[in-house]
Formats: sequence, C-alpha cells, structure tokens
Amino acid sequence: MSQSDNPVIQAMLDRRSIRKFTADPVSRQDILTILDAGRWAPSGLNNQPWRFLVIPRDDPRHAPLAECTKYAHVIRSSAVCIAVTLAKDALYSEMKDHQGAGACIQNMLLAIHALGLGAVWIGQIVNDQAATLGVLGLDQESHELQAVIALGHPDQKGDSKRKPLSELLLEEI
Repeated sequence: MSQSDNPVIQAMLDRRSIRKFTADPVSRQDILTILDAGRWAPSGLNNQPWRFLVIPRDDPRHAPLAECTKYAHVIRSSAVCIAVTLAKDALYSEMKDHQGAGACIQNMLLAIHALGLGAVWIGQIVNDQAATLGVLGLDQESHELQAVIALGHPDQKGDSKRKPLSELLLEEI
C-alpha cells in the first residue's frame, strides 16, 4: 500500500495551518467529533489530563481572548476557539503530560482537517497564562493552558515546506 492509499497518512501530509476563515459557523456535531478525537489521544498512565473549553464566535469571551495574543486577527476571524488546558490535579509527570497534550492537539487538528475545516494551533498565547486564563474564567491554580486552536471553514489554502528527511536523521537507516 502506498502512502497516498492510506487516508491517515494522507491526512497528515495534507493538513496545513489555516489562519483565515469564512463567516460560516461550525456545527455542534463537528465540534463534538473534534473534541472526541482529542479525548482519544495517548497519555501516560492513561491519565487523560487535558480539559477543553469551547469558545464560539458569539461567546462574550471570544473577542477578549483575541487580545491575549499577537495573532488576534486569527482568533477574531475564527468560528470557534478550543482552549486546551491540563488539569493540574490530574498531572503525574510534567514531560509526559505535556507530550500527551501535544498528541491531543494533533489529533484534533487531524480531525478538523478530515471534516473539511481548517485550524491553526496558537501556542504563543500561553506566554501570558494569567491573562489568558483570566479571560477564559479559569483558575491558574487548577489549569495550565497548552494552546488555543482557532478553527472554522477555511478561507485560504495552507502552505508549508518540510526539511528533507536526510537532514532530520541522526544516522542513516
């Protein structure tokens, strides 16, 4: 089987970060599918420490959330934002829990792509945990923000380049 015949591998190769969205809403069912994809990510000890907060465009927190990042224009144009946090009381290993959060976010990005939607992982927003969690109404003692996923119906084609695999290998295989 070639990689183009495998839908999972093809989705990984085709997915791109999308930063411009149409005004069309995202259905509740699509949001639930995206969240469920994140829920099924692997985590150390299967502790599943991630928590999700869905902020649609009409939520009063959507506009203030945009002011927490230099990518405000992306959040403003998104139909929905999903804040991904780690529940501090569910953590057992800082490194493994952060790795699990990354897998969770990637699962959601792949689900978004598979649904014909577009998204971007906004990581810069975590630089000011206090302000961002405050806007979201979440307690800094209970949650650690990992990312905000801005998503919607794409209004652009994504573009990306990758280094050749030979530059990434530590030794030849």
